[in-house]
Amino acid sequence: MTTRAGDIAADAGQRRRAAGAGAAAVILGAGLGELIAAWWAPASRPTAVVGAALIDLAPPWAKDLAIALFGTADKIALLVGIALVLAAVGAGAGLLQRARPHWGAVALLAVGLVGVAAALTRADADALSAVPSAVAGILSAAALAVLVPARRGGPRGDGLSRRRFLLLTVSAAVVGAAAAVASTTSRVASSAVAAIRDALVLPRASTRATVPASASLDIEGIAPVITPNDAFYRIDTALVVPELAPADWRLRIHGLVDHPYELTWDDLMALPLEESVTTLACVSNPVGGDLIGNAVWLGYPVRELLARAAPQPDADMVLSRSVDGFTAGTPLEALTDARNAILAVGMNGEPLPLAHGFPARLVVPGLYGYVSATKWVVELEVTRFDRARAYWTDRGWSERGPIKLQSRIDVPRSGAVAAGRVVIAGVAWQQHVGVARVEVSVDDGAWQDAELATAISDDTWVQWSAAADLAPGEHTIRCRAVSADGEVQTGEAAPVVPDGATGWHTVRVTAR
Repeated sequence: MTTRAGDIAADAGQRRRAAGAGAAAVILGAGLGELIAAWWAPASRPTAVVGAALIDLAPPWAKDLAIALFGTADKIALLVGIALVLAAVGAGAGLLQRARPHWGAVALLAVGLVGVAAALTRADADALSAVPSAVAGILSAAALAVLVPARRGGPRGDGLSRRRFLLLTVSAAVVGAAAAVASTTSRVASSAVAAIRDALVLPRASTRATVPASASLDIEGIAPVITPNDAFYRIDTALVVPELAPADWRLRIHGLVDHPYELTWDDLMALPLEESVTTLACVSNPVGGDLIGNAVWLGYPVRELLARAAPQPDADMVLSRSVDGFTAGTPLEALTDARNAILAVGMNGEPLPLAHGFPARLVVPGLYGYVSATKWVVELEVTRFDRARAYWTDRGWSERGPIKLQSRIDVPRSGAVAAGRVVIAGVAWQQHVGVARVEVSVDDGAWQDAELATAISDDTWVQWSAAADLAPGEHTIRCRAVSADGEVQTGEAAPVVPDGATGWHTVRVTAR
């Protein structure tokens, strides 16, 4: 019995060591693959290309759940999840290698091939794209073969002492983790495009935007009228921010047009650029959410770019394409009417940040970003809705995506407040239509008009405020907006899919 128990304990120990060896092998291979990618192919990081493939394959509900749980940190959460899954796969490969000689290493090679396939199918793939994932798979398999030699019995049964096994395993994990950290540091420090962007001086606007002082109510806790660049929300499908130098940028305008052409960066800089203030909102923004921001943009009207190409009469959609392959389908009329739809190069007085589309992106008032706000844009294809499909419309979202009338309470947020006179304030928006008034209701009482700040334009949000006397106890506060064309914001709750959430933002407070 004692011998039997000892055998079971020894077998369990060898299984744990094999699993640990597999995880360490994957960490080593993935870390070195990330480091190689940082040097030679930044867009082809193994974790990033696999993550991008997962984003492309994920159903809409998975994307919505990720944003609901993690907000703008959804990409970080995905990368952490990928790392954990890879470690688990490595552990499983270690167990397989111990039980079935060679097969664990083969499994890690197969994982590397998955990364290779994901890298080569990216829109911006080149000859070096496959290298990081291939190296990661080969190194992981080789490391596993050393740590768990392909003989039944595991590492200790094949001549590796426990001390040597632990030394090799820990060393592999440490080297891999250090390489991953170094890859991140290297990318941040050596980005040539970031340096070009930081040194770039944009032309002075031929038309300047004006933000009146009365656009701000100067209430603590309310969203600022102009959202700082570092606080502007970012929701897109790019796990690795594309880096495209202005000298390499081209905008191809083609499709159902009489005069297709390409626009270079120098061409764009020679045009009379205009400033405009526009609020952008993500279709995944829940009622009361913060996936919305307002900025001063510098760019050139898209209607003028399209007019030069001369769209044909039967065209009704423009399919914009990012350098990383993302596409958005925008109604042609939204890009050719009087609104300030622009090809933007500047944001709040500086070149576009890399994460917000440098060197150029689209900004279109009145439409959710998934059908209009293409970052790193390199192509405008004039086409028809019945001939072309865009990235998110292929995944169940509506084709046109007009922004819905919404309002949000910023002050107070749910929690405790002092009893007595309480300031209630927030923002409201319906771009390209405008907001006429905002109303507030406390404890299901009558709707009362709030004070509106001066709207910059119909294409921006507007601040509002009201006040109410709150007795000690629990209270419910709601708000709703009325648009410039008389529409009253609906109280009917609807999810973000397929074309944006609806409902009245509600906060619950305790007055003390």
